[in-house]
Amino acid sequence: MTKKGIIEEIFSKAKFADDPMLYRVFYRDFDSIKELTLPDFLKESNNFETIPVTRIQLIKKNNKILFKKSEHELS
Repeated sequence: MTKKGIIEEIFSKAKFADDPMLYRVFYRDFDSIKELTLPDFLKESNNFETIPVTRIQLIKKNNKILFKKSEHELS
């Protein structure tokens, strides 16, 4: 499954089968990493229009890592 497919699956499960406030999205913003709850990320990214999926570095639910961008992946 592609990276975008994995992220979309996590987001879908969070929105429709779980509490999306439990999910934290970490994304690259220039030279820093920002952290938002999933609902806040979806608003901020305007459904991936202003923050593309390729900038997502990490997705956590509570303290469990659900997605982590590989260090060798090109941005």
